[in-house]
Amino acid sequence: QVQLVESGGGLVQAGGSLRLSCAVSGLPISRYAMGWFRQAPGKGREFVAAIAWHGSSTYLADSVRGRWSISRDNAKNTVYLQMNSLRPEDTAVYYCAVDRAILRSVVTGTEEYDYWGQGTQVTVSS
Repeated sequence: QVQLVESGGGLVQAGGSLRLSCAVSGLPISRYAMGWFRQAPGKGREFVAAIAWHGSSTYLADSVRGRWSISRDNAKNTVYLQMNSLRPEDTAVYYCAVDRAILRSVVTGTEEYDYWGQGTQVTVSS
């Protein structure tokens, strides 16, 4: 059974930082691209960041590029999202996900991912 558990969310003031972790069990992620998405109240789930299976390629949404980064530690079967310079509009539930296919580079569509975590809440106060 594949499980993804996100952690590291919380309440932070605007301009602050958080680091989200996504620990995966039941599936070695070393051959899979990984992604982070978010969903704000009343909105659809949107792409935030992705990292290729080999870790050398990453892609971030325009809204977070330059402020955030994505990384992975395949030995720990974990993916991270470092979020700096947080803004109130970053408030959302953040989800990590595993690519539905192996050995792909970065993928951005929700339909490209098979397994999802339960999400972690990030709230940024102004």
